[in-house]
Amino acid sequence: MKRKNEQMKSHGDKTTNVIICGVGGQGILLSSDILCTAAFLSGYDVKKSEIHGMAQRGGSVITHVRFGKKVYSPLIEEGCADFILAFEKLEALRYSYFLKKDGWIIVNDLELPPMSVLAEEKTYPKGIIETLKTIGNVEVVPAQEIALGLGNVRVANVVLLGSLAHYLDLPDQIWMEAIKENVKPQYQDLNIKAFELGRMRK
Repeated sequence: MKRKNEQMKSHGDKTTNVIICGVGGQGILLSSDILCTAAFLSGYDVKKSEIHGMAQRGGSVITHVRFGKKVYSPLIEEGCADFILAFEKLEALRYSYFLKKDGWIIVNDLELPPMSVLAEEKTYPKGIIETLKTIGNVEVVPAQEIALGLGNVRVANVVLLGSLAHYLDLPDQIWMEAIKENVKPQYQDLNIKAFELGRMRK
């Protein structure tokens, strides 16, 4: 299957639905803001909703991002997400019920055991990627490794955003503007490199 499938691009009047999920501290909100800015600068109506679990303790965080000609609600219904961008494997599985048929799950190759696992009350599920592949199309991204190669693991979120951008029909220049609008000047070049590595990865 071609990685950049024409059918996965956003076009015309279609509303594109994206779930971004992970745990607190992974830069989920920044990635959501960059995506919203890029969609807005591209001329789309944009809606976003954020749900914070125990974000400050590494709890679950999820955002809904919707953009299109006209968007009436910020919330994505179950089974209607075009994409799930997951910053952690278990979080991808947790929110996989949002994915529509033939949708894409873009997931960071990372396992962060929750408190219940660390306390040995539960075990971290095995075979998550195999399970996800029974639900939809899956792309596993070694975002931590790529970010470490750039010298800063904190840009793994933008590597993942770049991987998502590969499937979206938003102009390159708009993405650069969106990153610059949301990232402090001293970190813009680093984040742009992270984004490009994520988008160009094959």
